[in-house]
Amino acid sequence: MDVPAVDFQSFEGPLAQRGIGIIAPFDLALERELWRWVPLEVSLHLARTPYEPVPVSMEMAHLVSNSQHLAAATRDVLHVEPEVVAYLCTSGSFVAGVDAERTLRKVICGAGAPDAVTTSGALAEVLDLLGLDRVSVLTPYDADLTGKLHEFLAELGVRTVSSDHLGLGGGIWKVSYATIAERILAADHGDAEAIFVSCTNLPTYDLIEPLEQTLGKPVLTANQLTMWACLQRMGLPIVGPGAWLREVA
Repeated sequence: MDVPAVDFQSFEGPLAQRGIGIIAPFDLALERELWRWVPLEVSLHLARTPYEPVPVSMEMAHLVSNSQHLAAATRDVLHVEPEVVAYLCTSGSFVAGVDAERTLRKVICGAGAPDAVTTSGALAEVLDLLGLDRVSVLTPYDADLTGKLHEFLAELGVRTVSSDHLGLGGGIWKVSYATIAERILAADHGDAEAIFVSCTNLPTYDLIEPLEQTLGKPVLTANQLTMWACLQRMGLPIVGPGAWLREVA
């Protein structure tokens, strides 16, 4: 059987790769959602914080934001030359306040990253760019950890006008879209200019657009904001839902 000759010199590609390093908490289960937020030429390179045998809580937020662990995870992804390294964790980047969030970025850059993003830092950037100072909040956490988010927002000059939390100690990625949408709608308040949905392990991708259309205001979610901040630093347009974010892209 004759095998036809193939001119491999005529093949183009692969597409030039641009990388984002991701430092994720050990329990992240939404890598597939992360890829939906980036264009084809962007690759995500993940490193995880060490396993901690504690439930989602204030204690866990402090453990997964340990500076030594973040520096080590940063070094683990540098060999594939990411243009930016993101600490993909909302609670770990807000639990100790605004100054501590800035310190986390300094730790990542100090370990060799060309630029750094955190989820809560990305939230602060977007709230400022959109000129928002009144928000509603939904988290999957307990009341104490949710309260730390309120404190972080207050440091930014943003008032939490209403809030709801799911009180989960684990398995956050298993919450259904129906439950999340129901709780977002319930958490909304007429005085809120936007709704922030916390936690990078809570699935939200397919809910953002229909909820924004229903509520007539931005629905900002953790993975969305983190990927937006990375793409901004790379000079790339945002991918995925979020009409209001496109205005500041």
